[in-house]
Amino acid sequence: MSAGPAPAGTAIAWIDGPTPEGTWGDPDRLCLPLNDRGLLLADGLFETVLIEGGTPRLLAEHLERWRVSAASLGLAPPPGADRVRPLLAEAVARSGLTGSGALRLNWSRGSGAGRGLALPGPDEPQGRPRFWLQLSPWRPASTPVAVIVSGVERRNAASLVSRCKTFAYGGAIQALREARAAGADDALLLGSGGDLCCGTSANLLVRRRGAWVTPPLESGCLPGVMRGRGLALGLLREERLSVADLLESEAALLVNSLGGRPIRRCGAIDLPLPAGVDGLWRRLLASS
Repeated sequence: MSAGPAPAGTAIAWIDGPTPEGTWGDPDRLCLPLNDRGLLLADGLFETVLIEGGTPRLLAEHLERWRVSAASLGLAPPPGADRVRPLLAEAVARSGLTGSGALRLNWSRGSGAGRGLALPGPDEPQGRPRFWLQLSPWRPASTPVAVIVSGVERRNAASLVSRCKTFAYGGAIQALREARAAGADDALLLGSGGDLCCGTSANLLVRRRGAWVTPPLESGCLPGVMRGRGLALGLLREERLSVADLLESEAALLVNSLGGRPIRRCGAIDLPLPAGVDGLWRRLLASS
């Protein structure tokens, strides 16, 4: 969903190597080696961080999820704040960003592990992980959206990969194609158990009986940073949600680090749009 005209500035990217300083350039011109496992197998993780006034929002939470996910998937520990913050400051200066932006941090298992799926054993040479980032102008999205419930894609609640923000977004892409073909803006995904799970790139929040609820991680949803903030602050609680619960709700919202979009319609059913419903996203962000 478009967030409207982007703030002033141009996209800039950086990738580590071949020198210790790495390489800066246009995202269209920097390249990955063809044998990088992130490129070949989606074997890597990323985080997307909102930048406002040159400051990253909830950076500590993003880096912690990055670290935990890497450990879960057997990846080397990704860079921490001491590495990311100087690169971000330089990216802002190089891009000329004057408003808000989106910073994407990428961590791949890298090259050197050989062909195929198998990883080298403990006594074999290990691949070198690869880090790169991109900063792009971005205005947080808040426009109400129409959604469908995907009939072709589901989230696998038992999958370790479902709990991590990996490069593998093929299912979400297909669900979004399905939604656009139906004249909607986005798709909601069911989990493997049949309950509502999430959107293609956002967590789902639903207001029921005056309280905001979100599907539990057992549904297969990603442990989103904004979702986590809401739970930690007592603004949300976990609850299994059916499609019927959504259609009978007082309001619904799709949230991620780059915006909060109220759901105005699901299929052929209009949903309530109370005044200020999109303000919950800003409350979560302001709590950082």
